[in-house]
Amino acid sequence: MIHSRVHVSDLREHVGRTVSVCGWVNTLRLQRKMQFVIVRDSTGMVQVTHKRDEGPLEAQLEALTSESAVRITGRVVDAAQVKLGGLEIVPEAVEVLNPAATPLPIDEHTGLEQRMDWRFLDVRRRPATQLMFAVQTTLEQGMREYAYAQGATEMHTPKLMGTASESGAEVFKLGYFGGSAYLAQSPQFFKQMAISAGVDKVFEIGPVFRAEPSFTSRHATEFTGVDVELAWIDGVEDVMAFEEQMLAHAIAKVADAHGGAIAERFGVEVTVPTTPFPRVTMAEAQKILRESGWDRAGAKEDLDPEGERSISAHIQQATGHEFVFITHYPAGIRPFYHMRPADDPSVTLSFDLLWKGLEVTTGAQREHRYDVLVQQATEKGMSPEPMRDYLNAFRYGCPPHGGLGMGLGRVLMVLLGLDSIREASFLFRGPNRLTP
Repeated sequence: MIHSRVHVSDLREHVGRTVSVCGWVNTLRLQRKMQFVIVRDSTGMVQVTHKRDEGPLEAQLEALTSESAVRITGRVVDAAQVKLGGLEIVPEAVEVLNPAATPLPIDEHTGLEQRMDWRFLDVRRRPATQLMFAVQTTLEQGMREYAYAQGATEMHTPKLMGTASESGAEVFKLGYFGGSAYLAQSPQFFKQMAISAGVDKVFEIGPVFRAEPSFTSRHATEFTGVDVELAWIDGVEDVMAFEEQMLAHAIAKVADAHGGAIAERFGVEVTVPTTPFPRVTMAEAQKILRESGWDRAGAKEDLDPEGERSISAHIQQATGHEFVFITHYPAGIRPFYHMRPADDPSVTLSFDLLWKGLEVTTGAQREHRYDVLVQQATEKGMSPEPMRDYLNAFRYGCPPHGGLGMGLGRVLMVLLGLDSIREASFLFRGPNRLTP
């Protein structure tokens, strides 16, 4: 008789009945008189308890190896002494669906890089990592929900480009039918074309490629970007308002669905942010940092990671808020397509969003006037010719617009208190990692 599969988390409803549990062998405790096998599925772990009787079951259980895929059929019994949920399964049949080779290539003491070599096994053996993917799913769902509710259209833009976007730096070049193509380092230009195509609000959650030789805990060469573009805006403030509302909605959804599990597995309390988020201009940020003795303020126009952490700590102390928008970045360090205010063309109508000291978003109001765009590109030493297709989108009535690009992995990193972006993706890609 075939018994239908029951998840470990649902076993309490089947006490006294015979069921099948499918999962992996987590641990084996093979004693002189008793055999204990802990079986793990995606919902939890259960103890299988068998008294030695020199029968076929004893031999089958004795031959099991850690991480083998098994189907155990047996009776669910109330067992208050068992720490795992106060239940156990008394087996009637053991089926090895796929035996695991031994010894395993990683264990709980293995370092991160080696764990990345065996990521499928690493994820399977770590309930916290499984939870991370559930959190990612809920987070994306919350972002999409908010975007849909605002009437946004989800678009899928090309990842292959005929010319290097923006400055041509940080792009991957690849062979393309005897010529060259480039991997898109942002859906930026395509989103703007969609605005020019008459789509009022556009968003995309998709892959982004950056050829940066960065070996930090927060950089990857391929990551998932959450990109938004909004037409007919009154100013960059509209973009920041959209983002803070979207994040507040998505984080509330995560807190609701996984708050308890995150606290248990990661030791992190998910705080749903209040809106609006604090806003500080770059000039104000530099001033605050100088006053607090930050020696690099003013030495360069941008904030380094230490500066970002310091300003975040200051804002959290002053306002109690984990998020802060840094606005009005100098024109010299922002792309040519960021709009500059008429009263101060030395700055841009742009922002970065910092969460607990980590930059998770860059956004801006875009320059939508063709002649100004060409002028700003020329100023930065860029030739308009390779950008002809992009610039054409602004020649025939493109509305005022602005948008943002957010790194999904970085948001997860901060949300769950992870040390590295390597842990916030399934299969990490970096300058020295293209496998598995």
